[in-house]
Order: sequence, then structure tokens, then C-alpha cells
Amino acid sequence: MAVQQNKKSPSKRGMHRSHDGMSKPPLGVEPTTGEVHLRHHVSPTGFYRGKKVVKTKSDD
Repeated sequence: MAVQQNKKSPSKRGMHRSHDGMSKPPLGVEPTTGEVHLRHHVSPTGFYRGKKVVKTKSDD
């Protein structure tokens, strides 16, 4: 079993985790409505890749 020889200081620990920060999610623009949404997800109005795929409350 591996045992560390020296304790890692808080500074070095922070440097070790520096690349683990969250990045902004990729966004896409719906071609028919022009609204911004998460890529590979249905837009709030129910469109996906230019086609209406989900019936929303405003469609009633």
C-alpha cells in the first residue's frame, strides 16, 4: 500500500486541483426560433434541430 512521505501543503493541493474547475456549458442556437439552449437538448419551446418534438403548454 502506498504511503505518502510528506504532507502536501494547502498551496500545492490547490495547484493540483487547478484544472478541475467547471467550464461554461456548450450552448447552441435553435435554427427555427433563434433561442439559445444547451447543445443536444430540446429548447424551451419544444424544438430540436429545427423540428417540433415536444408539445408545450403554449401549443394548446
